[in-house]
Amino acid sequence: MINIAIIGAGNISPAHIQGFLEFKDRCKIVAICDIYKDKADEKKRRFGLDDAILYSNYKEILKREDIDLVDICTPPYTHADIAVESLNAGKNVIVEKPMASSLEECDRMIEASRKNKKLLSVIAQNRFRTQFMKLKKIVESGLAGDIVHAQVDSFWWRGHSYYDLWWRGTWEKEGGGCTLNHAIHHIDMLIWLLGMPEEVQAVMNNVAHDNAEVEDISIAILKYKSGALTQITSSVVHHGEEQQIILQGKKARISVPWKVYASTASSNGFPSGRDEELEKKIQDYYDSLEETKYSGHTPQIDDVLKALESEHEILVSGSDGRNALELITAIYKAATTKEAVKLPLEKDDPFYTVDGIMARVPHFYEKKTFVENFNDERITFGREIK
Repeated sequence: MINIAIIGAGNISPAHIQGFLEFKDRCKIVAICDIYKDKADEKKRRFGLDDAILYSNYKEILKREDIDLVDICTPPYTHADIAVESLNAGKNVIVEKPMASSLEECDRMIEASRKNKKLLSVIAQNRFRTQFMKLKKIVESGLAGDIVHAQVDSFWWRGHSYYDLWWRGTWEKEGGGCTLNHAIHHIDMLIWLLGMPEEVQAVMNNVAHDNAEVEDISIAILKYKSGALTQITSSVVHHGEEQQIILQGKKARISVPWKVYASTASSNGFPSGRDEELEKKIQDYYDSLEETKYSGHTPQIDDVLKALESEHEILVSGSDGRNALELITAIYKAATTKEAVKLPLEKDDPFYTVDGIMARVPHFYEKKTFVENFNDERITFGREIK
């Protein structure tokens, strides 16, 4: 039986708790911690976690020898310290996205994982969705040809009051705006599908949330070594939240939401119709691929449990979490300096540390409104993708 400690009992914690409860025969939640103890108590009562002891200081949890896995659901600026201390205490760690607030923090976490020979996984639950699992297989099959262009629309919408929460909308506490905290899902997916680019250009602004220092929209252009280009729009100002990733291969277009289209050319190069034979071949392969058993955070939790139970290699490692943050950091650097940014970012880069980022990024507005907690803890995870 794998004993779990939940650190952070806020809005995202129910998704984690429900995931662990799917596997009651394999794991048990034995501790819940939050600086607001009433939040921890509410989660214990709501989910019937009778064996869970409540804490207001996570350091007390780390003294327990019976804890196998620490699950970090706190605000981003706390992730690195809690993770490093947990790993040094001999605990395995799963941490909510974003992994941390800087590449320096990511490297500390990865080093602690390596040194203590403990698992470190970063939440990227969308990798486990059926549609993305299938898209990954189609890309790897080569049926669509080499990918020459990608369009990533990470469209979210958040009302003005979203940034009233005391830690949100600040570079220090949240680490960034929609690029870091919302588009990270799609950015991780893009890296998983196509790898890291070699150059980034970007612009960003805050157009609708004057109670936040950070951006609420950014647009980035990525260039790959192959010559392929990608455009990423990260936003919390898009009504309807119509999210998509479209990949243009040399032979066919494929995407999530799923669609396949293969053009044929006339003698003068203009499109003459569709390659229905190739479309059918790609569609048949797509249809033959298995559906994932679980949705949401549950399949990633299953993946982590399997890794603790056997030699199973986790799908989302600390290095994967770092890659996503490195690309996002490059977007912030490009948008701030108004210059193209080459990857990888080195340790002497001014954007490598939190202090370096804080000293350079723009404050679109100064945060003036603060709410300690919201009464309504319901959250959404974007539109359901078919």
